[in-house]
Amino acid sequence: MQQLAARFLPYLNSFDWMTVIDILIVAYVIYKVLMLIKGTRAIQLLKGLAVLVVASTVSARFHLYTMRWLLEKTWTALFVALPVVFQPELRRALEQIGRGGFFGRSVFVADEENLRAVREIVRATEALSRRRVGALMVFMRETGLQEYIETGVRIDAVVSAELIVNIFEPNTPLHDGAAIIHNGRVLAAACFLPLTENPYLSKELGTRHRSGIGITEHSDAVSLIVSEETGTISLAQDGRITRGLSAQELGKRLEEHTRQNGKRAGRASHDR
Repeated sequence: MQQLAARFLPYLNSFDWMTVIDILIVAYVIYKVLMLIKGTRAIQLLKGLAVLVVASTVSARFHLYTMRWLLEKTWTALFVALPVVFQPELRRALEQIGRGGFFGRSVFVADEENLRAVREIVRATEALSRRRVGALMVFMRETGLQEYIETGVRIDAVVSAELIVNIFEPNTPLHDGAAIIHNGRVLAAACFLPLTENPYLSKELGTRHRSGIGITEHSDAVSLIVSEETGTISLAQDGRITRGLSAQELGKRLEEHTRQNGKRAGRASHDR
């Protein structure tokens, strides 16, 4: 025990408040980076890198020279290829740092953006319902939907009623599939979603409604469906669907979801 204390004594003597601040800053930066890549393909990259690190350690420990040589060449290739492959993610990260988003956004500003988006979505939904144009919109919340975004066409545009109506205009390339929306932006359109596994749903519900319900079974997302046959407005959450909503009811429900997200964001910021 005395030998152990003697070994760590020099480190304890040099441990001061600056060391604590240094550790906290590094921990916060790592946390923000992980939150930044949450729900993206970079998560799979980190898993692959972890496997390579383990393999490199094992090959060095047991003197597997051929394996070690191959891994060294692999690391060299990765350092060259990664900036090219993940150029969109790196650009988005740098943009967030430039806007101050890396160190946290104002909850008030985020709420204002989302409430503006809700008004635009309600206006678009009312127009689509009146013309009986089918539509499926998914509102991403805490659970990342990157795997579904990658099945569609990336847009990354500010939500507006005109944009939504144009996306779901019949006989256009983006009409089929779902539009995924997050933080007041349309991330992608024409996305493929999983169908619900609920065998007790009404036979009247087609593929669009079953997809809208299915995504809420696989995530905490909320989906908005406009029926192509009747123009009926429906909202799905947690595997359950509410049909026959008016534009006013839809606006109230979407605003409620937006406020709930804002409260969660506020609590998360307070906890941090």
